[in-house]
Amino acid sequence: MEWWLTLLIIFAALMVLMAIGLPVAFAFLSINVVGAFLLWNGAAGLTQLTLSVMASVTHFTILPVPLFILMGEIMFRSGIAAKQMDVLDSWMGRVPGRLSLMAVGGGTMFATLTGSAMAGTAMLGKILVPDMEARGYKKPMTLGPILGSGGLAIMIPPSALGVLLAAIGNFSVGGFLMAIVIPGLLMAVLYTAYIMIRCSLQPELAPTYQTGSLALWPKIRDTLKYVFPLAAIVFLVIGLILMGVATPTESAALGTLGAFVLAALYRGLSWTIAKEALLSTLTTTVMMFMILTGSTAFSQLLAFSGASAGLLEFATSFDVAPIVVVIMMQIVLLVLGTFMEPLSIMMLTVPIYFPIIQSFGYSYLWFGAVMLLNMQMASTSPPFGLGLFVMKGVAPEGTTMGDIYRAALPFLGCDLIAMVLIMTVPELTLWLPSVMID
Repeated sequence: MEWWLTLLIIFAALMVLMAIGLPVAFAFLSINVVGAFLLWNGAAGLTQLTLSVMASVTHFTILPVPLFILMGEIMFRSGIAAKQMDVLDSWMGRVPGRLSLMAVGGGTMFATLTGSAMAGTAMLGKILVPDMEARGYKKPMTLGPILGSGGLAIMIPPSALGVLLAAIGNFSVGGFLMAIVIPGLLMAVLYTAYIMIRCSLQPELAPTYQTGSLALWPKIRDTLKYVFPLAAIVFLVIGLILMGVATPTESAALGTLGAFVLAALYRGLSWTIAKEALLSTLTTTVMMFMILTGSTAFSQLLAFSGASAGLLEFATSFDVAPIVVVIMMQIVLLVLGTFMEPLSIMMLTVPIYFPIIQSFGYSYLWFGAVMLLNMQMASTSPPFGLGLFVMKGVAPEGTTMGDIYRAALPFLGCDLIAMVLIMTVPELTLWLPSVMID
């Protein structure tokens, strides 16, 4: 059978299974089981499938995923993250779009403590939306900044999605976590610039208001008490990797231990909170690992059927510059992001995309950063981005999905600008990994 016909049958069956409501992980599992039986010599193929599934979830490189998720759960459930927002609020003056800028600042800080964009969006919404409504903020400056900033957890380490992308793509986890630092901060800068410019041009979107003055020493004291210890955790997670002192797994373990210690010191840790954090971590991790097992087996199925080699030959046969093919890949990801969630997109495309990128001679770290940014956009892309529905859950009463869609679009535009900059200036992703100490 021709490779393209095999590929067409696989994808058609996959789309049908997902269209009838079968969860993504089970849809891939069904395709993998049938494909392994038909293409890998019956029962022997099923045995090989079982071995590949076991290998995919017992790999050392994915161990940071549950640890990063647990660290974030402890931070949020213990109230430590909320204290950060209070400190940030004390330092903000009467700037245009004050609360919207707090969303960006808070989202950036939260991103360094958790790998979950959904948790970041929910936390920012619960803390800021009531105050924004009371101050007369309009929906573009209420919903949009929270949506965009909550998604920064995907692009700023520790990023659970980033670890999974590196594991699926089979490249350096530590190097990739360093590669996405500057792109994530670049996105925060673009959000800040957009908010300040638009609020200066349309002040009615975010009315200024009188803020209580606080003496300098109390602000410094609270910063030392609530922000500096968290900076130590950020150092444990990111700094030790950059210095070459610890692996991502070791850094994740130290960061999680630090989160438990801080939560206990701030009297925010109890058996109930620990139990809830562990159960939530377990649920999320199992979901991610099920998708990871499906992706690993799916990539092997494509390779064995000849579809990967055929698609690679097809993609490299065009008389166009390789960067044009890369741009087309990103367009496909953007379209998929309008109706699929990031993990499913990664599962579907990584086995196809990365062999092509390797043949072009591009850096996995660079392409992975561009792809991860695309995944961040997928989480806030209408009509089915998961972040949009999380935002609906914490939005003011009467907010429609149309309001959320319109608020998300300008920040998707900022993401697109960041993507163009990263694609045209690869050093934005490659510089930090190049200075890592081996």
